Amino acid sequence: MIKVEGLGKRYKLGAPTAFDPRAGLMENIRRLTGGKRPDFWAVRDVSFEVEQGEALGVIGRNGAGKSTLLKMLSRITVPTAGRFTINGRVSSLLEVGTGFHPELSGRENVFLNGTILGMRRAEVRRKFDEIVEFSGVERFIDTAVKHYSNGQKVRLAFAVAAHLEPEVLIIDEVLAVGDVEFQRKCLGKMKDVTTHGRTILFVSHNMSAINSLCGRCLLLDEGRIEAIGDPGSITTRYLSHNSSGLVGEKDLSSSPVSPDGAGRFLHLRWTNTSGKVIDHVQLTQAFNLEVDFEIVERGYKPQPVALVYNSSGEIAFMTFPGEGDHPTQPGRYRATLHFPANLFNEDTYYVSFWFCTWLPHKVHFVLENAISIQVLDDLESPTRAPSHATVMGIVRPKLPWDIHPL
Repeated sequence: MIKVEGLGKRYKLGAPTAFDPRAGLMENIRRLTGGKRPDFWAVRDVSFEVEQGEALGVIGRNGAGKSTLLKMLSRITVPTAGRFTINGRVSSLLEVGTGFHPELSGRENVFLNGTILGMRRAEVRRKFDEIVEFSGVERFIDTAVKHYSNGQKVRLAFAVAAHLEPEVLIIDEVLAVGDVEFQRKCLGKMKDVTTHGRTILFVSHNMSAINSLCGRCLLLDEGRIEAIGDPGSITTRYLSHNSSGLVGEKDLSSSPVSPDGAGRFLHLRWTNTSGKVIDHVQLTQAFNLEVDFEIVERGYKPQPVALVYNSSGEIAFMTFPGEGDHPTQPGRYRATLHFPANLFNEDTYYVSFWFCTWLPHKVHFVLENAISIQVLDDLESPTRAPSHATVMGIVRPKLPWDIHPL
Protein backbone atom coordinates (compact mmCIF):
# COMPACT_ATOMS: atom_id res chain seq x y z
CA MET A 1 0.00 0.00 0.00
CA ILE A 2 2.88 2.37 0.77
CA LYS A 3 6.31 2.30 -0.88
CA VAL A 4 8.94 4.86 0.12
CA GLU A 5 12.28 5.07 -1.70
CA GLY A 6 15.16 7.32 -0.58
CA LEU A 7 12.81 10.00 0.74
CA GLY A 8 14.39 13.20 2.06
CA LYS A 9 13.43 16.73 3.08
CA ARG A 10 15.97 19.56 3.29
CA TYR A 11 15.46 23.00 4.79
CA LYS A 12 17.59 26.13 4.77
CA LEU A 13 18.21 27.24 8.34
CA GLY A 14 17.09 30.80 8.98
CA ALA A 15 15.42 31.21 5.56
CA PRO A 16 12.30 33.46 5.45
CA THR A 17 9.14 31.40 5.85
CA ALA A 18 6.59 33.91 4.47
CA PHE A 19 6.48 36.66 1.84
CA ASP A 20 8.14 39.73 3.25
CA PRO A 21 9.66 42.28 0.80
CA ARG A 22 12.32 43.33 3.28
CA ALA A 23 13.25 39.75 4.17
CA GLY A 24 13.33 38.87 0.46
CA LEU A 25 15.64 41.82 -0.29
CA MET A 26 18.01 40.85 2.52
CA GLU A 27 18.03 37.25 1.25
CA ASN A 28 18.97 38.43 -2.28
CA ILE A 29 21.79 40.58 -0.87
CA ARG A 30 23.02 37.61 1.14
CA ARG A 31 23.16 35.47 -2.01
CA LEU A 32 24.91 38.18 -4.08
CA THR A 33 27.59 38.58 -1.40
CA GLY A 34 28.21 34.85 -1.33
CA GLY A 35 26.52 34.21 2.02
CA LYS A 36 24.93 30.77 2.27
CA ARG A 37 22.47 29.42 4.79
CA PRO A 38 23.34 25.99 6.18
CA ASP A 39 21.26 22.99 5.10
CA PHE A 40 19.26 20.93 7.54
CA TRP A 41 17.96 17.51 6.53
CA ALA A 42 14.84 16.81 8.60
CA VAL A 43 14.45 13.45 6.82
CA ARG A 44 17.16 11.76 4.77
CA ASP A 45 17.33 8.57 2.68
CA VAL A 46 14.28 6.90 4.22
CA SER A 47 13.01 3.73 2.51
CA PHE A 48 10.38 1.23 3.63
CA GLU A 49 7.21 -0.55 2.52
CA VAL A 50 3.86 -1.11 4.24
CA GLU A 51 1.56 -3.93 3.19
CA GLN A 52 -2.23 -3.77 2.99
CA GLY A 53 -3.89 -4.17 6.39
CA GLU A 54 -0.62 -3.55 8.24
CA ALA A 55 -0.13 -1.05 11.09
CA LEU A 56 3.37 0.47 11.10
CA GLY A 57 4.44 2.43 14.16
CA VAL A 58 6.91 5.30 13.84
CA ILE A 59 8.85 6.32 16.95
CA GLY A 60 11.82 8.51 17.79
CA ARG A 61 12.88 11.49 19.87
CA ASN A 62 11.42 14.97 19.31
CA GLY A 63 13.05 16.35 16.17
CA ALA A 64 13.83 12.91 14.73
CA GLY A 65 11.77 13.65 11.59
CA LYS A 66 8.55 11.75 12.36
CA SER A 67 6.09 14.56 11.63
CA THR A 68 8.03 15.71 8.55
CA LEU A 69 7.84 12.18 7.16
CA LEU A 70 4.08 12.04 7.67
CA LYS A 71 3.61 15.49 6.11
CA MET A 72 5.40 14.34 2.97
CA LEU A 73 3.34 11.14 2.77
CA SER A 74 0.19 13.24 3.26
CA ARG A 75 1.33 15.54 0.41
CA ILE A 76 1.36 18.57 2.70
CA THR A 77 5.02 19.25 1.98
CA VAL A 78 7.07 18.29 -1.09
CA PRO A 79 10.10 15.96 -0.72
CA THR A 80 13.54 17.29 -1.62
CA ALA A 81 14.77 13.84 -2.64
CA GLY A 82 13.37 10.37 -3.32
CA ARG A 83 9.83 9.34 -4.06
CA PHE A 84 6.87 7.45 -2.63
CA THR A 85 3.69 5.80 -3.87
CA ILE A 86 0.48 5.18 -1.94
CA ASN A 87 -2.24 2.97 -3.40
CA GLY A 88 -5.69 4.09 -2.33
CA ARG A 89 -7.43 6.94 -0.60
CA VAL A 90 -5.46 8.59 2.23
CA SER A 91 -6.83 10.21 5.38
CA SER A 92 -4.40 12.17 7.57
CA LEU A 93 -4.74 13.37 11.13
CA LEU A 94 -1.56 15.32 11.88
CA GLU A 95 -2.69 18.01 14.31
CA VAL A 96 -5.75 19.16 16.22
CA GLY A 97 -8.59 20.06 13.86
CA THR A 98 -6.73 19.05 10.70
CA GLY A 99 -8.66 20.31 7.66
CA PHE A 100 -11.43 21.94 9.71
CA HIS A 101 -12.75 25.38 8.77
CA PRO A 102 -13.22 27.34 12.02
CA GLU A 103 -16.27 29.27 10.78
CA LEU A 104 -18.17 26.14 9.73
CA SER A 105 -20.13 23.98 12.14
CA GLY A 106 -19.07 20.49 13.12
CA ARG A 107 -21.77 19.06 10.85
CA GLU A 108 -20.55 21.10 7.86
CA ASN A 109 -16.94 20.14 8.53
CA VAL A 110 -17.81 16.44 8.55
CA PHE A 111 -19.25 16.77 5.04
CA LEU A 112 -16.37 19.02 3.94
CA ASN A 113 -13.75 16.52 5.13
CA GLY A 114 -15.63 13.68 3.50
CA THR A 115 -15.61 15.53 0.19
CA ILE A 116 -11.88 16.24 0.48
CA LEU A 117 -11.34 12.51 1.01
CA GLY A 118 -13.27 11.80 -2.19
CA MET A 119 -16.43 10.49 -0.55
CA ARG A 120 -19.87 11.00 -2.08
CA ARG A 121 -22.43 12.90 -0.06
CA ALA A 122 -24.49 9.73 0.35
CA GLU A 123 -21.48 7.91 1.83
CA VAL A 124 -20.87 10.68 4.38
CA ARG A 125 -24.57 10.79 5.27
CA ARG A 126 -24.60 7.03 5.83
CA LYS A 127 -21.71 7.30 8.32
CA PHE A 128 -22.70 10.63 9.87
CA ASP A 129 -24.57 9.40 12.96
CA GLU A 130 -21.81 6.90 13.76
CA ILE A 131 -19.16 9.63 13.46
CA VAL A 132 -21.02 12.01 15.77
CA GLU A 133 -21.74 9.32 18.37
CA PHE A 134 -18.09 8.25 18.43
CA SER A 135 -16.86 11.84 18.79
CA GLY A 136 -19.15 12.61 21.73
CA VAL A 137 -19.91 16.17 20.51
CA GLU A 138 -23.60 15.61 19.68
CA ARG A 139 -24.73 18.70 21.59
CA PHE A 140 -22.31 20.94 19.70
CA ILE A 141 -22.46 19.44 16.20
CA ASP A 142 -24.20 22.57 14.80
CA THR A 143 -21.83 24.97 16.61
CA ALA A 144 -18.94 26.63 14.76
CA VAL A 145 -15.73 24.65 15.23
CA LYS A 146 -13.88 27.81 16.35
CA HIS A 147 -15.79 27.51 19.63
CA TYR A 148 -14.68 23.88 20.21
CA SER A 149 -12.04 22.98 22.78
CA ASN A 150 -8.89 21.21 21.56
CA GLY A 151 -10.29 17.97 22.93
CA GLN A 152 -13.57 18.37 21.01
CA LYS A 153 -11.70 19.18 17.79
CA VAL A 154 -9.49 16.11 18.00
CA ARG A 155 -12.47 13.90 18.86
CA LEU A 156 -14.39 14.99 15.79
CA ALA A 157 -11.32 15.02 13.53
CA PHE A 158 -10.38 11.47 14.51
CA ALA A 159 -13.96 10.25 14.16
CA VAL A 160 -14.14 11.63 10.60
CA ALA A 161 -10.72 10.28 9.61
CA ALA A 162 -11.41 6.78 10.96
CA HIS A 163 -15.03 6.33 9.87
CA LEU A 164 -14.93 7.54 6.27
CA GLU A 165 -13.15 4.34 5.24
CA PRO A 166 -9.87 5.50 3.67
CA GLU A 167 -7.52 2.77 2.47
CA VAL A 168 -4.61 4.42 4.32
CA LEU A 169 -4.89 6.22 7.68
CA ILE A 170 -1.94 8.43 8.71
CA ILE A 171 -2.01 9.54 12.36
CA ASP A 172 0.43 11.75 14.26
CA GLU A 173 0.59 12.06 18.06
CA VAL A 174 -2.74 13.88 18.34
CA LEU A 175 -4.46 11.38 20.61
CA ALA A 176 -2.57 12.86 23.57
CA VAL A 177 -5.09 15.73 23.49
CA GLY A 178 -8.05 13.47 24.23
CA ASP A 179 -8.92 12.09 27.65
CA VAL A 180 -8.00 8.57 28.73
CA GLU A 181 -11.33 6.99 27.78
CA PHE A 182 -11.27 8.57 24.33
CA GLN A 183 -7.68 7.38 23.77
CA ARG A 184 -8.85 3.84 24.49
CA LYS A 185 -11.73 4.25 22.03
CA CYS A 186 -9.30 5.53 19.38
CA LEU A 187 -6.91 2.61 19.83
CA GLY A 188 -9.82 0.19 19.64
CA LYS A 189 -11.05 1.84 16.45
CA MET A 190 -7.59 1.72 14.86
CA LYS A 191 -7.34 -2.01 15.64
CA ASP A 192 -10.74 -2.47 14.02
CA VAL A 193 -9.54 -0.53 10.95
CA THR A 194 -6.60 -2.90 10.40
CA THR A 195 -8.80 -5.99 10.73
CA HIS A 196 -10.85 -4.67 7.79
CA GLY A 197 -7.81 -4.58 5.52
CA ARG A 198 -6.97 -0.91 5.81
CA THR A 199 -3.46 0.36 6.47
CA ILE A 200 -2.25 2.59 9.33
CA LEU A 201 0.89 4.68 9.75
CA PHE A 202 0.97 5.68 13.42
CA VAL A 203 3.38 8.08 15.16
CA SER A 204 3.30 7.97 18.95
CA HIS A 205 5.41 8.42 22.07
CA ASN A 206 3.19 5.88 23.84
CA MET A 207 5.18 2.65 23.61
CA SER A 208 2.29 0.60 25.00
CA ALA A 209 0.03 1.82 22.17
CA ILE A 210 2.73 1.02 19.59
CA ASN A 211 3.20 -2.50 20.98
CA SER A 212 -0.54 -3.12 21.18
CA LEU A 213 -1.54 -1.78 17.77
CA CYS A 214 1.38 -2.21 15.38
CA GLY A 215 2.78 -5.30 13.68
CA ARG A 216 6.05 -3.54 12.88
CA CYS A 217 7.84 -0.46 14.17
CA LEU A 218 10.21 2.03 12.55
CA LEU A 219 12.72 3.97 14.68
CA LEU A 220 13.89 7.34 13.33
CA ASP A 221 16.97 9.15 14.60
CA GLU A 222 18.16 12.49 13.16
CA GLY A 223 16.03 11.98 10.07
CA ARG A 224 17.31 8.49 9.21
CA ILE A 225 15.97 5.00 9.88
CA GLU A 226 17.93 3.54 12.78
CA ALA A 227 15.96 0.29 12.93
CA ILE A 228 12.77 -1.34 11.69
CA GLY A 229 11.21 -4.60 12.84
CA ASP A 230 9.32 -6.20 15.71
CA PRO A 231 7.66 -3.55 17.95
CA GLY A 232 8.89 -5.14 21.18
CA SER A 233 12.57 -5.09 20.26
CA ILE A 234 12.41 -1.67 18.58
CA THR A 235 10.63 0.05 21.47
CA THR A 236 13.02 -1.57 23.95
CA ARG A 237 15.96 -0.30 21.90
CA TYR A 238 14.45 3.19 21.80
CA LEU A 239 13.80 3.30 25.55
CA SER A 240 17.27 2.01 26.41
CA HIS A 241 18.91 4.83 24.42
CA ASN A 242 16.40 7.63 24.95
CA SER A 243 15.23 7.62 28.54
CA SER A 244 15.14 11.41 29.08
CA GLY A 245 11.39 11.20 29.76
CA LEU A 246 11.89 8.52 32.43
CA VAL A 247 13.81 8.71 35.67
CA GLY A 248 15.45 5.40 36.59
CA GLU A 249 17.72 6.85 39.27
CA LYS A 250 17.76 10.05 41.31
CA ASP A 251 20.49 11.38 43.59
CA LEU A 252 19.05 13.33 46.54
CA SER A 253 22.18 13.42 48.68
CA SER A 254 22.39 17.22 48.46
CA SER A 255 18.78 17.72 49.57
CA PRO A 256 18.22 19.33 52.98
CA VAL A 257 17.04 17.53 56.10
CA SER A 258 13.29 17.80 56.75
CA PRO A 259 12.23 21.01 58.54
CA ASP A 260 11.66 19.15 61.81
CA GLY A 261 15.13 17.56 61.62
CA ALA A 262 13.85 13.97 61.36
CA GLY A 263 15.80 12.97 58.24
CA ARG A 264 15.94 12.97 54.45
CA PHE A 265 16.06 10.80 51.35
CA LEU A 266 19.50 10.16 49.84
CA HIS A 267 19.02 8.10 46.67
CA LEU A 268 16.26 6.45 44.63
CA ARG A 269 16.76 3.83 41.93
CA TRP A 270 14.89 1.16 39.99
CA THR A 271 16.84 -2.09 39.60
CA ASN A 272 16.30 -5.45 37.99
CA THR A 273 16.81 -8.67 39.94
CA SER A 274 20.55 -8.53 39.12
CA GLY A 275 20.91 -5.08 40.69
CA LYS A 276 21.31 -3.15 37.40
CA VAL A 277 19.67 0.29 37.25
CA ILE A 278 16.73 0.33 34.79
CA ASP A 279 14.04 2.74 33.60
CA HIS A 280 11.80 0.22 31.82
CA VAL A 281 10.83 -3.39 32.34
CA GLN A 282 8.64 -6.08 30.81
CA LEU A 283 5.53 -6.87 32.81
CA THR A 284 6.60 -10.55 33.13
CA GLN A 285 9.79 -9.49 34.97
CA ALA A 286 10.23 -8.79 38.67
CA PHE A 287 12.02 -5.57 39.65
CA ASN A 288 12.92 -3.48 42.69
CA LEU A 289 12.79 0.08 43.96
CA GLU A 290 15.69 0.97 46.26
CA VAL A 291 15.26 3.90 48.64
CA ASP A 292 18.28 5.19 50.57
CA PHE A 293 17.39 7.45 53.48
CA GLU A 294 18.88 8.94 56.62
CA ILE A 295 17.46 9.31 60.12
CA VAL A 296 19.03 12.36 61.74
CA GLU A 297 17.07 13.21 64.87
CA ARG A 298 16.85 10.68 67.71
CA GLY A 299 13.33 10.00 68.91
CA TYR A 300 11.74 9.79 65.46
CA LYS A 301 10.93 6.52 63.68
CA PRO A 302 10.50 7.73 60.09
CA GLN A 303 10.03 5.41 57.14
CA PRO A 304 9.41 5.79 53.38
CA VAL A 305 5.83 5.44 52.14
CA ALA A 306 5.41 4.96 48.38
CA LEU A 307 2.34 6.08 46.39
CA VAL A 308 2.27 4.56 42.89
CA TYR A 309 0.38 6.35 40.08
CA ASN A 310 -0.21 5.52 36.43
CA SER A 311 0.31 7.98 33.55
CA SER A 312 -3.26 9.30 33.94
CA GLY A 313 -2.65 10.29 37.56
CA GLU A 314 -4.78 7.46 38.98
CA ILE A 315 -3.33 6.03 42.18
CA ALA A 316 -2.63 2.32 41.88
CA PHE A 317 -1.78 1.70 45.53
CA MET A 318 0.12 2.87 48.61
CA THR A 319 2.75 0.65 50.25
CA PHE A 320 5.02 0.95 53.30
CA PRO A 321 7.09 -1.28 55.61
CA GLY A 322 5.27 -3.20 58.29
CA GLU A 323 5.50 -2.44 62.01
CA GLY A 324 8.91 -3.49 63.29
CA ASP A 325 10.43 -3.56 59.78
CA HIS A 326 11.85 -0.04 59.94
CA PRO A 327 14.79 1.37 61.90
CA THR A 328 14.48 3.58 64.95
CA GLN A 329 18.05 4.80 65.51
CA PRO A 330 19.87 7.63 63.67
CA GLY A 331 21.89 6.45 60.69
CA ARG A 332 21.74 5.71 56.96
CA TYR A 333 19.56 2.90 55.64
CA ARG A 334 18.38 1.30 52.41
CA ALA A 335 14.79 0.12 51.97
CA THR A 336 14.14 -2.18 48.99
CA LEU A 337 10.62 -2.52 47.67
CA HIS A 338 10.18 -5.74 45.65
CA PHE A 339 7.67 -5.73 42.78
CA PRO A 340 6.68 -9.21 41.60
CA ALA A 341 6.36 -10.18 37.94
CA ASN A 342 2.89 -9.93 36.35
CA LEU A 343 1.65 -7.14 38.60
CA PHE A 344 1.33 -4.01 36.43
CA ASN A 345 -0.40 -3.44 33.13
CA GLU A 346 1.44 -1.68 30.30
CA ASP A 347 1.94 2.00 31.21
CA THR A 348 4.36 4.51 32.69
CA TYR A 349 4.25 4.56 36.49
CA TYR A 350 5.31 7.36 38.83
CA VAL A 351 6.10 7.15 42.53
CA SER A 352 5.62 9.86 45.12
CA PHE A 353 7.10 9.41 48.60
CA TRP A 354 6.08 10.41 52.08
CA PHE A 355 8.74 10.40 54.79
CA CYS A 356 6.65 9.83 57.87
CA THR A 357 6.30 8.32 61.30
CA TRP A 358 3.15 6.31 62.00
CA LEU A 359 2.97 6.19 65.80
CA PRO A 360 2.54 8.99 66.64
CA HIS A 361 1.51 9.87 63.07
CA LYS A 362 3.58 12.65 61.52
CA VAL A 363 4.43 13.41 57.88
CA HIS A 364 7.91 14.92 57.86
CA PHE A 365 7.91 15.84 54.14
CA VAL A 366 6.53 14.76 50.75
CA LEU A 367 8.44 14.11 47.51
CA GLU A 368 6.05 14.31 44.52
CA ASN A 369 6.60 12.28 41.30
CA ALA A 370 10.11 11.43 42.40
CA ILE A 371 10.87 8.58 40.02
CA SER A 372 9.20 6.75 37.11
CA ILE A 373 9.39 3.51 35.16
CA GLN A 374 7.82 2.19 31.93
CA VAL A 375 6.21 -1.26 31.99
CA LEU A 376 5.95 -2.97 28.58
CA ASP A 377 4.17 -6.11 27.45
CA ASP A 378 6.33 -9.19 26.96
CA LEU A 379 5.72 -10.07 23.31
CA GLU A 380 7.35 -13.49 23.77
CA SER A 381 5.10 -14.50 26.64
CA PRO A 382 2.22 -16.95 26.03
CA THR A 383 0.11 -14.71 28.30
CA ARG A 384 0.68 -11.54 26.25
CA ALA A 385 -2.33 -9.47 25.23
CA PRO A 386 -4.07 -10.57 22.00
CA SER A 387 -2.87 -8.48 19.06
CA HIS A 388 -6.24 -6.79 18.60
CA ALA A 389 -7.30 -6.34 22.21
CA THR A 390 -6.94 -3.48 24.69
CA VAL A 391 -6.23 -4.77 28.20
CA MET A 392 -7.95 -2.47 30.66
CA GLY A 393 -6.96 -1.54 34.19
CA ILE A 394 -3.95 -0.32 36.15
CA VAL A 395 -2.83 -3.75 37.32
CA ARG A 396 -2.71 -6.95 35.31
CA PRO A 397 -1.96 -9.74 37.78
CA LYS A 398 -1.44 -13.31 36.66
CA LEU A 399 -4.01 -15.10 38.81
CA PRO A 400 -4.70 -18.84 38.93
CA TRP A 401 -7.74 -20.10 37.02
CA ASP A 402 -9.35 -23.50 37.36
CA ILE A 403 -11.44 -24.60 34.36
CA HIS A 404 -13.18 -28.00 34.28
CA PRO A 405 -16.25 -29.58 32.70
CA LEU A 406 -19.56 -29.14 34.52
